[in-house]
Amino acid sequence: MSASDEVRVLLADARARLASAPREALGVARESRRILGFARGPRIVPDGGAWHLGVLLLTDDGVLETGEIVRAREPVPRGYTAQAQRERAERAEAAFRGGFPEGMPVHVGWQPIDLSALDRGEGAGPLAVVGRVPAVRWSRAAGFTPLAAYLDERIQLAIAPPQGA
Repeated sequence: MSASDEVRVLLADARARLASAPREALGVARESRRILGFARGPRIVPDGGAWHLGVLLLTDDGVLETGEIVRAREPVPRGYTAQAQRERAERAEAAFRGGFPEGMPVHVGWQPIDLSALDRGEGAGPLAVVGRVPAVRWSRAAGFTPLAAYLDERIQLAIAPPQGA
C-alpha cells in the first residue's frame, strides 16, 4: 500500500468516527464589487465546513492545512495601536460582511494538502512519511508524531471537548 493510500485509509476512518461531531466554517477572501463607483470592503465568504483536527482540517473529500481562525464580528470603530491587531480586526469584519454570524469562528488561509506528494517522498503540508509511517508535525518547532495516534487524540477532543472549551 502506498503512503498516500495509507493516509487516505486513516482519514476515511477519521471521517466515520467524526460523523456526529460538529464542523467548523471554512471561508475564502473575496474582493467586493464596486457599486456606483464605490468600493465596499473585502469579504470572507463561506466555502463549506471541516472538522478541525489541530493542524489539519478534514473535509468530506479532502484534507487541508489550517491557516488562520478569525471570529466574525460586526464592524465598529476601534482604536488599535498595533497594525497586526488592526489587520486581524479587519479580517474578522470581512467574515461578518461575507455572511458569517457574529462570533462564529471561521478558518481562512487554509491550503489543500496533496497526498500524492507523500508517494514521491516529499512532505505534504504538515504530513510526511517518517520511517515508512505516516506522520504529522503539529508545530513548526516540533518533531513528527505518528498520524494515527495524532488523529485518535484529536478525534477524542472533537467528540468530547474538555469542559469550558
